[in-house]
Amino acid sequence: MPVQRVRRVIRKIDPWTVLKISLVFNAVMAVVTVLGTVVFWSVFVNAGIPERINELALTIGIENGITLEGPVYFRIVVLLAAVGMIAMTGLFTLAAVVYNLISDLVGGVEMVVLEESGPGAPAKGRVALPVTVAPVHERDALRPLPTAPPRTPPPVPESKPANVTPPPATEGTSEATRPLQG
Repeated sequence: MPVQRVRRVIRKIDPWTVLKISLVFNAVMAVVTVLGTVVFWSVFVNAGIPERINELALTIGIENGITLEGPVYFRIVVLLAAVGMIAMTGLFTLAAVVYNLISDLVGGVEMVVLEESGPGAPAKGRVALPVTVAPVHERDALRPLPTAPPRTPPPVPESKPANVTPPPATEGTSEATRPLQG
């Protein structure tokens, strides 16, 4: 299968599209973060680590010990995931706008990609179009445009009804302004 190298330039990124895609992506990542924290916390509690941390705090001399409450940490993780989702969506959209402004100055990002053409399809390339060029008679003269033969109008049928005669021309009327009879 023939492969050809093609240059592509990314000049604009639509901020609205970036907003929609990043919102969905960040929402999925927020859900993954919250679920991952819940799984981690349940493994953490089942291993008995919070009780060991509390026993260690009492041994060191902290009077009341340390209480690790799961619902409080869950609320914090949900809040941080929501704030992170909104912040990252805004940053991605702002980055698209900034890229568009910079792209106007420098012309965008140029990439070289490989395109494969199918077995029956020829590789895309430049197409040569036929061009008619008039000969130049003088050295610095402009080339005249080629002239096309004049177009002839289509023939108009000359059939008239046999019993209709045109009214006589009156003063101030001509063939173009005479009312049609019929």
